[in-house]
Amino acid sequence: MNRRVLLAGGLSLCATSVVVAQSVGRGARIGVLLPGSPEPEYERRLEAFRAALRERGYTEGTNLAFEYRWAHAIADRMPALATELISAKVDVLVIDGVAAGLAAKEATATIPIVMAVAGDPVRTGLITSLAKPGGNITGLTLMTPELSAKRLEVLREVVPKASRVAVLLNPSNRTHPVYWQEAQAAASRLRITLQAMEVQCPADLETALSAVSAWRADVLFVFEDPVLLPARQTELVAYAKTHRLPTISGLRSLVDAGGLVSFGASFPLCTVRQRLLWSRFCREPNRRISPWSSPPSSSSSSTSRPPRPSASPSRRRCWPGRMR
Repeated sequence: MNRRVLLAGGLSLCATSVVVAQSVGRGARIGVLLPGSPEPEYERRLEAFRAALRERGYTEGTNLAFEYRWAHAIADRMPALATELISAKVDVLVIDGVAAGLAAKEATATIPIVMAVAGDPVRTGLITSLAKPGGNITGLTLMTPELSAKRLEVLREVVPKASRVAVLLNPSNRTHPVYWQEAQAAASRLRITLQAMEVQCPADLETALSAVSAWRADVLFVFEDPVLLPARQTELVAYAKTHRLPTISGLRSLVDAGGLVSFGASFPLCTVRQRLLWSRFCREPNRRISPWSSPPSSSSSSTSRPPRPSASPSRRRCWPGRMR
């Protein structure tokens, strides 16, 4: 089970909570705003999303309709796409990522917004606090900024002699400055030198990887972003293998594609706990649920000896929102 299960299971149940709260007999219209492109990885997530809704009695074309919008990894398109979905009279917005969430927040203060994954919704301005977010936004946060430091600690154990780490990041991604700040603090302590390589659009990747080679990096650290993962993970792994460069990321999909190691959430346990949370929320739509701690972090590696980080596990939280 991986990130697509988290996206499918979490969002479908959140969306279902809104459907349940509506009057019986009226079909629901769900707007889906995604930062990437309709490539196989996203299509698999969406099919799992639709299947989860079918299990609960909601069938597309019968009592459920979808409006899809794709940003194709161009963040500037998000506001217009969010406005399009509002104009389509959707009952709920299903969102993946902070950029899409901020665009949806700007577009409406009344239509419920369900976030699949957000790195740090507070520091990026999505909500005011995890305990009392207010407004019309709810969802799941992986609290990934703090994991940037943890990933460098894992890296130190896996590649102990590494001292030069190239970081692929997107300056347009609102969460990446936060990731970078956390990573720099840990790098100083671990005596690792970081070098940011910016990838703002797909065309920038080749230039960025050339810069990685010229800088003679020991490791490639990839921040999660629609421009990079999963869209370009095949190219990244091919480059890493050609140059014998270890890779680390927060997404297991990079490891599944042939990368060295990932360090992130234990998604199966996250999904189980989220199912329990949203079952309760469906029964009591107006209930305000306290934030809860998610399962410990887990690491996955393509080697036979997975790393054992010494740091204490970080937490993920689910935050409630008031559905109007």
